[in-house]
Amino acid sequence: MPVLLALGVALLLGLVFGPQWWVRRVMQQHAAERPDLPGTGGELARHLLDLARLEHVPVEIAPADHYDPVANVVRLSPQNHDGRSITAVAVAAHEVSHALQHAAGDRLLAARVTFAPVVRGFEFAAAVVMTTAPLMVAVVKSPVLLALQVGVGIALLGVRLVFHLLTLPVELDASFRRALPILETGRFLDAGDMRGARTVLRAAALTYVASSLVSLVNIARVRRLLPF
Repeated sequence: MPVLLALGVALLLGLVFGPQWWVRRVMQQHAAERPDLPGTGGELARHLLDLARLEHVPVEIAPADHYDPVANVVRLSPQNHDGRSITAVAVAAHEVSHALQHAAGDRLLAARVTFAPVVRGFEFAAAVVMTTAPLMVAVVKSPVLLALQVGVGIALLGVRLVFHLLTLPVELDASFRRALPILETGRFLDAGDMRGARTVLRAAALTYVASSLVSLVNIARVRRLLPF
């Protein structure tokens, strides 16, 4: 039984944290500098935006790669903005694809923009609820009130999980319905590099899958506070 329990825990941890490890590994694996590529990730992003007549959308350097639909800005990490690598090219195409979704009036992207501030509010509320849960045990010593508080915390974390699930189709669309055809038809990479680009695009899309799994772990941790 202890061996089976240990294997079960290891499997669970692998399922939860494995995707995050894989995403980082893929990004690093294809991040080697390629002087033979025609441009950097930032230059490609600018070129693609101009081709789509989105000259008004700037490309900026930021700590993390993302498209900001509120400011209408494509932001790339320094290594992807200034780098000439398969990762830089694929990530740039992925983030530009979000700008294309925005310009096309994508409903799921619009929903994500609308609900993002609400979800952040729920996350803050969940943090407050879960932080004060131990205090509830020590002071009130009421299993009923604790169970109610934990239930509220789980519900609040569940909102975050739903938000990530809503985000998945947006990311998959950006990677495979938009970015991949752009790279293939535009011949921005050689045929031999497209396999790596597909892997990077898959990793970019599954980043939110990993985040959703972590949300499930957070809910499981909350459940352990219950006294029964």
